[in-house]
Amino acid sequence: MTMTMANRMSDQDQADGPGPEQVRRGRRTALLLFVLGFGPILVATVMFYTGWLNPAGHTNNGMLLQPVVPVATLNLETASGQPLEQRFGPDKADPRWLLLVAAGECGSQCEEMLYLARQVNIALGKNANRLSRAALLGSVPADLESRWAREYSLMERLTPAADADPRWPAGINPETEPRVLLVDPFGNIMMHYGSEHTGKDMLEDLKHLLKLSQIG
Repeated sequence: MTMTMANRMSDQDQADGPGPEQVRRGRRTALLLFVLGFGPILVATVMFYTGWLNPAGHTNNGMLLQPVVPVATLNLETASGQPLEQRFGPDKADPRWLLLVAAGECGSQCEEMLYLARQVNIALGKNANRLSRAALLGSVPADLESRWAREYSLMERLTPAADADPRWPAGINPETEPRVLLVDPFGNIMMHYGSEHTGKDMLEDLKHLLKLSQIG
């Protein structure tokens, strides 16, 4: 059977791989998908920090970290041994915000923050699944440990990586004062809360952020 010129040209094109125009088109498509998917969260972050296009003049209640700090610097692992930072990023299909309770010895102040994080998550209602909860606790009293599965079953327990100690952002030292850290879906620690804040403070900030961003 005689191969036509068109067939030979098609085979040659396939052998040579995609042409420059196909490569450019592929890059434009990838960029468009990224902007459509994660552009809103970038805009939300800028609006939250600057108040841009925010006629209500909302100001945050938590303590902002400027600049934000990558969660990878905490050197934390999940119960399965996965680095925590692998939960975040533009390549994740279902990125979430995270409330991370961090404390050395989990006394009454620490447990109050565990409770507030749980109640704030529940109070988000239909948006509750856009937020996850985790805790890094140096020591836990026997009483709390015995109640953990019943009261904090959705609060994931994290541990420090075996080969590195957590490096906390400036102003945060869980060994001396328990804190609640807010991590965005990109894996950036952007805000933190302490005993001076209420559950209402956290809830207002989260509702505002989730309203601005349709991602996470």
